[in-house]
Formats: sequence, C-alpha cells, structure tokens
Amino acid sequence: MHMGEWIKQCKYARYHVPPQPPVRCDQTGCTVSSAYGTWPDRKTCKAANITYPTTEEELCKAVAYASEHNLKVKTVTKFSHTIPKLACPSGSDARLISTSKYNSVIEIEPDRLTVTADSGVSLRELIDKVEAAGFSIGTSPYWEGVSIGGLISTGSHGSSWSGRGGSVHDHVVGISLVVPANSSERYAKVIRLEEGRDDKLLNAVKVSLGVLGVISKVKLSIEKAFKRSITYNFTSDVALEDIFMDHGKKFEFGDITWYPSRKTAVYRYDVRSPVNVSGNGVNDFIGFQSNPILISKGVRALEKSLEASKSESGKCTTADTTLAYKKLTGNGLKNNGLLFTGYPVIGNQGKIQTSGSCLYSSSLRIDVSCSWDPRYNGLFFYETTAIFPLPRFRDFILDVKKLRDMKPERLCGIDIYNGILIRFIKGSKAYLGQGEDSVVIDFNYYRADDVLTPRLNQDVMEEMEQMAFSKYGAKPHWGKNRKVGFFGVKQKYGPNFDKFLEVKNKLDPKMMFSSEWSDEILFGREGLKYDGCALEGNCVCSEDRHCSPSNGYFCRQGLVYTQARVCRFSSAKVSMA
Repeated sequence: MHMGEWIKQCKYARYHVPPQPPVRCDQTGCTVSSAYGTWPDRKTCKAANITYPTTEEELCKAVAYASEHNLKVKTVTKFSHTIPKLACPSGSDARLISTSKYNSVIEIEPDRLTVTADSGVSLRELIDKVEAAGFSIGTSPYWEGVSIGGLISTGSHGSSWSGRGGSVHDHVVGISLVVPANSSERYAKVIRLEEGRDDKLLNAVKVSLGVLGVISKVKLSIEKAFKRSITYNFTSDVALEDIFMDHGKKFEFGDITWYPSRKTAVYRYDVRSPVNVSGNGVNDFIGFQSNPILISKGVRALEKSLEASKSESGKCTTADTTLAYKKLTGNGLKNNGLLFTGYPVIGNQGKIQTSGSCLYSSSLRIDVSCSWDPRYNGLFFYETTAIFPLPRFRDFILDVKKLRDMKPERLCGIDIYNGILIRFIKGSKAYLGQGEDSVVIDFNYYRADDVLTPRLNQDVMEEMEQMAFSKYGAKPHWGKNRKVGFFGVKQKYGPNFDKFLEVKNKLDPKMMFSSEWSDEILFGREGLKYDGCALEGNCVCSEDRHCSPSNGYFCRQGLVYTQARVCRFSSAKVSMA
C-alpha cells in the first residue's frame, strides 16, 4: 500500500491522542523535548526544575528567583514545535518557566482594533475568541499548534505581501516582557512596549528567540471580520520563475506548492470576501489531520524500506499517489466543514487561515494521533526553511530546475511530503525579521532513525540547502532548519543584528536567558567537525569522513552549485573535484 492510499483512510479517523507535554519531570530533574521527540543534535536536554505561573505576578516571581540566585532560564510552551534547541537551558541547576497555564486573558478593544493575550494562549483559542467578537486576525502560521508568545518569538508567518504582511510579529502593536532587574527592583520587572512609543525595543522583542526575557502579554492588531475564497490550480511548473511574483501580488493570501519531480505547481488563488458571502468552508490541511497510529507506522515503514533499497521509482510512485489524493480532496479544504465538493471554498478567516485538527483529543479512542507523534514511530523528518530577498528568488528556481532536469527522480523524496511550499512575506522592522519583501520556501524530507545512516539522494537536498543559504544569501527561519542553515547568519542581518545585541545586553546583562544552544543558532558558528557530522546537517562536509564512506557516501561538489559540498552515494570512491 502506498502512502497516498494510507492517507485516504485518515478521513475516517474521529478520535485523537493529544500530543505529549514537552517537559517531563521526576526526582532527578526535568527533560525537555520538542514535539518531534528528537533535537537536531539528538542529545537530551535537561533542567533542574520547572514552574508553571498562571498570572503575571507569578511570572515575575519566577524570573526574580532565577535572577537573585544567578540561574539560567528558558521559557517553554505547551506545544514545543520549534525545531532548533532554543528551549534548552544551560547548566545542571537551570530552571524552566512554562507558559502552558498562563493562558486565561484575552482582551479585545473594539475601538482600537486590538487584542491582548497572555503569552501562553494558543493560536486557536485566540482566533476563536476574536472571531466570536466579530473580528479577524489578519495573518497566522499555517499550523495552529503554537502559543502566541512562542510563535512571534521565532518569526512564524503565513503568506501575504498586503497590509502589514504575512508575518505575525508585524501585526504586533505591543508586548509586555518580564526581565531580570537589580535588588532594588526585587530582581525582576515588567516592561510594557507600545508601537510608536518604544519602537527600538519593540523591534528587538518582536522576534526575540526567547533570549531577552519572558514574554508576558502580546497585543495584536485585528480587523473587522472577513471571509476568504480559495481555489487550488494544479498545473504545470513551466514559467514558475516568471509567474511567482505576479501571483504573490495578485492574491492577498496566495502561495504556491511546487512538486519539482512531478513538474507540477499548485497555485493557491486566495483572496478575501465579504462576511455576507455564502460559505462555511474549513481548511483542514491533510498533513495536519489525525492519522490512525497503525497507518503512521506503516507509512514510516514504507519510507524506510524505500530508503534501504534505494528505490527512486518507489518514492516517485508514492509521490504520484499522494499528489493525486491531494488534488482529489482539495488538500483538506472542506466546503461545509465536512466534505470537499469543489472550488471555490469560502469560509471565515478563522476557519481558513490555520489548521491542526490532530491536536484535539477525545477519551473515546486512543488509536489516532498527529502523524509525527514520536511515541508511535510515525513520520520523522527534517525541515529546511529559507527566506529569500525577492530579487534573488527567480535564479534559485532556475537552479533547482537545472538540478531536477538532470534526473527528476532524485527529488521525489521531498514530493512525498509537501514539495516546496512557496510563501510571501513583507519587509519588517523587526531586527531579526526580514528587512525587505521576501519569498519563503519550506521543504520536508526523510530523517533516518540512526544518526549515522545516510539518506537516499541526500546530496540533492543538501545542494538545495546550500544554494539557498550560501549562494543566494537566504536567511533561515528561526524556528526551523538544521544547524547548517544558521552558519554565518549574523552577517545576513547587518546593522540590525548589532541593534538586537544592544537590546539583549541591556535587558539581560547576565545572559540568564542564553544558552550554548541558543547562542549556536543566534550567532551561527560552525563547530568542530567529526565523523558523520554532515549526515544530520551539523556541518558542511570537507572530507569523506564527514559523510559515510563505509556506506558509500563521499564528500563531493554540487552538480549545479559547484561550490556546495554534499554527501553523495558512489559505488566507487573517487577524489572530490
């Protein structure tokens, strides 16, 4: 049975296993994990203990205790979908502050068109409360399993060049932040920042990676309620490099999903509609629906067998089946909340902008879950997300097409997932945001169970990764990516990076909220290389030993981007050109 056939059965799933909490504690301390169960370095993250404040006063007390006792601190959320190890603190006595129970306040100010929420409020809770009051939030990430504090900290976004743009942090008009203080201020204080009054600080705090303090409250701009109308056009990828810009300008929420091996582009025609237009549509994206646990295991087993047998044809067949099912079902769009019956699908902004139905639980059955839930050995993958300056993106597409045209089958591995998702985000004033109108790509691909196991055609994905970040100077999404995506990131932000560090040194002079792992991402330094380090994206190979010569994978130059250094399978060892 192919992956697409397994996916078809998921529509019958009705009851869900909620994701496990990211922090688990016992008598010896606490272990912090991501939602995917494994950090990029595959090492366990430990902390001494955790506190669960429910009010801003309790949040201040937690920061004050750590400040007074010179302890390292990291903030964790209910969901923990950040892939890099930003939530991991330093030191055996480090403390965690969880916002999972700090989620009771959502205050709407209709006259000012703003909403203020506790940082632990989930995106779905916030959207539903705003919509119930007759308003809409202009943008959000596509995945709703995030807290409002966590999603702005890492630069999460949707897709739009219109208005304030597709990045949620650009809709922030105020933030309350708890930071360390001196003894005369009882070791912690709340600073309240407002747009137009505290812009220098706000531009740093909007995308802070959690290294400036603990976000207490977030104030977002809202709009009068509106609906959206969506049509997916599955068509050829011919002239994609000439079409993408006009598409981004024409459709307020448009995106493009590119399946390069299948030479297919899916253009999302997505515009706003008045609230009185008929339609009760829902976006229940296929990848975020609950899967029967046995099917998730089966999909993973199939992919592992195709990897082990180096079956490009098997991966391509699976990609074809998956793409056909997405086309048949509108990729999870439902006209009446239950079924997809045809385009356009029209629904309220709150039901269209984000999805994540696998998050929600019922006690009646425990045999379905999110497909990547680490407890059930389901999907296990990497994600590369690169943010391109607009003028450079066309040439990236052309380079990927050149790479694809050498042998399209080598790219079927990413088309099994969601191809290359292309989105649009507006230039931002946030110091760690994108400084100009940009195009963002995401692609997912297989990750092996074992750290030293190479992947089929991993050199192609590594070449695309290095093309993006090195050749075209793309910035990494802070909440995604393998370690190599952050190499040299400091230089890509220019003076804004120094402005961010200036605020960081002011708000957290003792570096309570920093750790070696967050510094590793923020400063983008490549560490010491070791045997196999390139297999997981912890280095760029320069010697064969950084790949897996015992399995026939050697360090080679890229096929199109010849300055790339990638791990390529070869039946015979030859010197790197």
